[in-house]
Amino acid sequence: MSQQRTEPVRDPLEDELATPVGGMRVAVAQTGNGGNGLVHKAADMVVFWSGCLLFAVTTLIASLSARCLSWLLPGEFGARLGKRLIMAVFRADLAYLRFTGRFEFDLCALDALRADGGLVIAPNHPALLDVLLVASRLPRITCIMKAELWNNILLGGGARLARYIRNDSPLGMVKLAVGELGRGSQLLVFPEGTRTVRGPVNHFKPGFALIALRAGVPVQTVFIETNSPFLGKGWRWWHRPRFPVIYRVRLGRRFVVDGDAKTFSAMLERYFEDELRGSGTVR
Repeated sequence: MSQQRTEPVRDPLEDELATPVGGMRVAVAQTGNGGNGLVHKAADMVVFWSGCLLFAVTTLIASLSARCLSWLLPGEFGARLGKRLIMAVFRADLAYLRFTGRFEFDLCALDALRADGGLVIAPNHPALLDVLLVASRLPRITCIMKAELWNNILLGGGARLARYIRNDSPLGMVKLAVGELGRGSQLLVFPEGTRTVRGPVNHFKPGFALIALRAGVPVQTVFIETNSPFLGKGWRWWHRPRFPVIYRVRLGRRFVVDGDAKTFSAMLERYFEDELRGSGTVR
């Protein structure tokens, strides 16, 4: 008599995490079972909450310090110091997460941009960590921030010192961005405008192309790939992800905006869709 085969019972979380993320298919990590699994889960919880605490403490101290310095230091010198301070804090936070063994970051491709002049750096936007990933490697990054974050106790001080750009006035935003690029800054803009809600990318907004066109600088495409929906759109920040969480950054083509900004934006959206759909699985 043949033995009947039974299908293993799937954890509902596995189905949730097996959905495409930013054009990638998630590889679900196994953490063991039985008593050993309980130890892993307890360790994961310690890592997760200690990481949240470290980020909150370091950004709070840096933000309060930067807010004071923004009143004392002249514009250009203060802006350079603010960008360096943000890079140092973000790099320290990511280094801790890597040290725990629960996070992996492959960001070295960004280092090739350090010596370049004015650029619009245009990545896809799968998660909240995307800004940390890019700003932790590039010391001349200027970001366009939501106006409501300007007074945020954790983020507002550093943004003021670094002279980041508010998005509450579209015309003023474009003018300030063009000025920053003219001074050799590298402008970080997510063409999707918000975190990805449909794979592989949302519909692109043409503002980034208009800024590059008026500043006369190229657009450097950047692809952020991950195996996890952690901190994506709709993710509650206090929910622990399935570990390990992996991020990989790779550079795409560099484009010159020639002609209509909307046409260029639509072309670049198709380019991102093609690249992210065919990029495989991050493991």
